[in-house]
Amino acid sequence: MTTNTVTTVSAEIGGTEISLETGKMAKQAGGSVVVRQGDTMVLCTATVGNLRDVDFLPLTVDVEERMYAAGKIPGSFFKREGRSGEKGTLTARMIDRPIRPLFPKGWHYETQLVAMPLSVDHVHPYDILAMNGASAALMISQVPLPTPVGAVRIGKIDGSFVINPAEELLLEGCELDLVVAGTDEAILMVEAGASEIGEEEILDALDIAHGEIKKICALQRELAEKAGREKMVVEAPSLDEGLIEQVRSSHGADLEAATQVEDKLARQDACNAVCDAIVAQYAGDESASDYGQKKADALSIFAKLEKAMIRNRIAVQKKRPDGRDANQIRDISIEVGVAPRTHGSALFTRGQTQALSVASLGTLKEEMRLDTLGLEKNRFYWHHYNFPPFSVGEAGFMRGPKRRDIGHGALAERALVPVVPDTETFPYTIRVVSDILESNGSSSMASVCGSSLSLMQAGVPLKAPVAGIAMGLIKEGDDYIVLTDIAGVEDHLGDMDFKVAGTEEGITALQMDIKITGVTFDILKDALSQAKDARLNILGQMNAVISAPSAEMSPYAPRIIQIQIDPSQIGMLIGKGGETIRGLAEEFESQIDVNDDGQVLIYSGNGELGEALRERITTMMKEVEVGDEFTGKVVKTTTFGAFVELAKGTDGLLHISNVSPGERVENVDDVLSRGDEIQVRVVEVDRERGRIGLRLADDPSIAGKSADELAAAVAGGGGGGGQRRERSGGDGGGSDRPRHRRGGRDRD
Repeated sequence: MTTNTVTTVSAEIGGTEISLETGKMAKQAGGSVVVRQGDTMVLCTATVGNLRDVDFLPLTVDVEERMYAAGKIPGSFFKREGRSGEKGTLTARMIDRPIRPLFPKGWHYETQLVAMPLSVDHVHPYDILAMNGASAALMISQVPLPTPVGAVRIGKIDGSFVINPAEELLLEGCELDLVVAGTDEAILMVEAGASEIGEEEILDALDIAHGEIKKICALQRELAEKAGREKMVVEAPSLDEGLIEQVRSSHGADLEAATQVEDKLARQDACNAVCDAIVAQYAGDESASDYGQKKADALSIFAKLEKAMIRNRIAVQKKRPDGRDANQIRDISIEVGVAPRTHGSALFTRGQTQALSVASLGTLKEEMRLDTLGLEKNRFYWHHYNFPPFSVGEAGFMRGPKRRDIGHGALAERALVPVVPDTETFPYTIRVVSDILESNGSSSMASVCGSSLSLMQAGVPLKAPVAGIAMGLIKEGDDYIVLTDIAGVEDHLGDMDFKVAGTEEGITALQMDIKITGVTFDILKDALSQAKDARLNILGQMNAVISAPSAEMSPYAPRIIQIQIDPSQIGMLIGKGGETIRGLAEEFESQIDVNDDGQVLIYSGNGELGEALRERITTMMKEVEVGDEFTGKVVKTTTFGAFVELAKGTDGLLHISNVSPGERVENVDDVLSRGDEIQVRVVEVDRERGRIGLRLADDPSIAGKSADELAAAVAGGGGGGGQRRERSGGDGGGSDRPRHRRGGRDRD
């Protein structure tokens, strides 16, 4: 039943008002909330569907970006939004991760959360509003979520922490971009990028964030009290304690032994064998009507016992499944240059997790162009992560990246951003791809290490190498243990997944998901300290293989040469309709990019051709001076001499009296022809009339003379010969060949 009553609550968070409104839009959804901050508005809905006969939580989170929110029309061919972009996918993950663990056990109703930005003001990013709105929509819906989840962003700008900083500040050198989600009692999720920040500062920022989260949770509770629906009742699934003890008695010893097998695949096989035995003994006859329920109970009991055994052994007995100590890193193997035709590659193996990272360099015109709701328009460095099914010994569909792949790729990308050079220092577009070839936990951090290694092998001048490590936590009562370099089973059965990446100087990226509420700041402090020790250890092993960017780039990577010209000369370089620049690119088998500030970038696969092109452009752009020497091409002959092209758009006149020194020439064509290349020297420059006088470089009359001596000779009538008299005549004025620099043309 819908209602037309509109309810609005608001609170000041970080100096600006955030409001939650329900009852106006999407009233048929189970819960509908419009979150607003400034002129950014996000519609968030929570809807409950059918009851599913499944053993998992059927929760779906979608973020639907609408380009109209920013007053834009989609740039695709169809002019319509398609699948969710990276920003929408990452926001959906940040909504999902803290909320999913809070759903009550036994909730098997199809549940969908949708966040739709309606208006974006480019000051207040919509992701934080979407996270808060999704939780608020659940709180007023029939879903029995036990507590609201609040979210806040903490930035560090000019040395100070800022709550929910403006989007523009996040793009302009923000030292810390920290997104935190949690409840009144505890932090549940952290996502951060940082510029080599210290561990203590991270803890300070988390403390500030939790204070604001409490205010947001209170705001959601206020809305739920005023406009919330009656909650559905869900019975938590229960197992027969007597049956649990029977299974423990009959198969506990076998399961205990199976869970202590150190190799991942062998342990899985051993545990599966015990599971099959339990099902065979306790599920009964497959043809019986209650076989399905008995099998489900047997599987649940197996999972419960397996989890309890492994967690107790780790937390209480301090024994990890693979036999390592709590702070021990698995054996690491590193190899660079494994793919010879690529621009940079590295194979990073840590235990049974292996990442192949490959770096590719391209021109600046190959940047990633973004058509999003944000202010960022392009990107010159990015990282893609792939997780094929064979990496865990499975067969499966490979139909593009999944949300997890996009999230892990973004995390590894964020870890390297602070150390990747800008385009002024290194004018390349950079793409890194990490393919996970084996996985037993912490594959995203393996891709961080592999990315850093591949970029250094490619010759990219990183500020510093970056390494990553995944930390875990097992807490049983008052006993807990922080684990370094968690394996897959420790991640699956543990209470925390805490990924930390950084350099020797500090943290560059952080991602944390906590499944319980009892994680204190002391535990987080221990985890950060332990992660730092591990990070430094891994960096040491990486530096032993490659300690600095390669001095020589791959012979298959494009060479980039930079030239700076006067912006007023851009038109001359490009030429009419792009004729000049296209001709140069074709002649020297290179690509030429020209920026509005006069920066010219030459991309060439051949170093010699690239250098020759640099020399040609430099010559073209150079102001011709008396004394300069050129290898010129005869472009036209007349009765009074020959016009010689010194550079594109710049010609000079070699007077007939100087065509053959010491000899009288009646006809220029008897000595020179169009297309001849000759070595000439400038003896006169008349800028007012755009005239350049030339002599042959081997003319004895100018041999050994300096520029000043040549200028004096011309002024006295002895250097230029009869050149100026002839050029002032009718024939010279009627030439259809421009004889001066053709700058200032319009760019095409």
